[in-house]
Amino acid sequence: MRIVRLRSFMARDRNRPRVVVAIDTDEGITGWGECYNHGPDRALPPLLEYLFGQIEGHDPRRIEFLILKLLQQARFPPGALGLAAISAIDHALWDISAKALNVPVFMLLGGHARDRVRVYASLGGYHARDAEAGIAFIAEQNEKWGFTAFKFSPFRTDLHSLRWGNVVRASADYFGRLREACPSEYEFAFDAHAKIFEPAQAVQLGNALAAYDPLFYEEPLRPEHIPAWGRLRSELRCPLATGESLYSRFEFLNLLTARGADIIQPDICAVGGLLEMRKIAALAEAHYVTVAPHNPMGPLATAVNLHFSAAQPNFKVLEYLLPADTSWVVDPYLPKDGYLELRHDRPGWGVEIDEQALAKDDYVHWERKLPIRPDGSTGYC
Repeated sequence: MRIVRLRSFMARDRNRPRVVVAIDTDEGITGWGECYNHGPDRALPPLLEYLFGQIEGHDPRRIEFLILKLLQQARFPPGALGLAAISAIDHALWDISAKALNVPVFMLLGGHARDRVRVYASLGGYHARDAEAGIAFIAEQNEKWGFTAFKFSPFRTDLHSLRWGNVVRASADYFGRLREACPSEYEFAFDAHAKIFEPAQAVQLGNALAAYDPLFYEEPLRPEHIPAWGRLRSELRCPLATGESLYSRFEFLNLLTARGADIIQPDICAVGGLLEMRKIAALAEAHYVTVAPHNPMGPLATAVNLHFSAAQPNFKVLEYLLPADTSWVVDPYLPKDGYLELRHDRPGWGVEIDEQALAKDDYVHWERKLPIRPDGSTGYC
């Protein structure tokens, strides 16, 4: 079997662009993958075309060889765009390999370590400052999909215009109200999106939330200075999660060695794919750290994450966004009782891709919104 073609598509999901990749073989098998939607997203298709020249004609089942070739042929270690492109190629190679054997991808990973995969509802920028509105929304999500775990932003007020103590108090009061009103088995995580610059403030907020037993406290600080994460975790009284902004296993090893996280959150569309994700998770397992994959992506990325999560022993919980405006995935994985069920009778990723729907360039521009402080400077995010 040989690789004969790579095709990339600009798709969308809600208001986010999705870069989807197909790799075709001379035996008629096509594998599918998804890039992380790093901006500038339009830079990814020409990069993918360039990388295709390095794998064309090779056997797609030699995944370790081909990914190592892409990594080593670069003059310098690939950055965010390079690894996003390599991730999608990796996904497609796994999909081809499993389809060639007529088995799900998780069967190539040692089989499923669990029968189903727990997900939490990622509510993104859901900022209902009225706790009653938040409680009603949680009840709706539970009734419809069975979710018992949810992730919010911790910030209920403008963190830049108010005194920090008032920001912390508003967050704790909101979480306390959720705990009081919702069933005790519900779990709540809080994602601070690296908006806090000072470690002392990150500790103050985390420990205010800790009184109400969060599932985890995610990424309060920027990721660059690993020693700050070791200090932060040592002073927190709740589980600390991070990793969406880290890439290779070497960066994660630095974090784990510094004891900077209880839960790591690598992104399978950003670290270089499933192969690298497995190596990162193995390092975490050796440090007694669990993995909760970062997954704010489309339904194809969710399928890839499902197979990783099914086979990974130290998996904890998977981030999940309900798919919308994704006609290009005919049969996305949807939650039932707060879990995703495995599809044992479907080879590869277990989803069907509608190529006609993908043929239409459905690109939508998206960029991060930078907070502006009262003095006119930009805040962190």
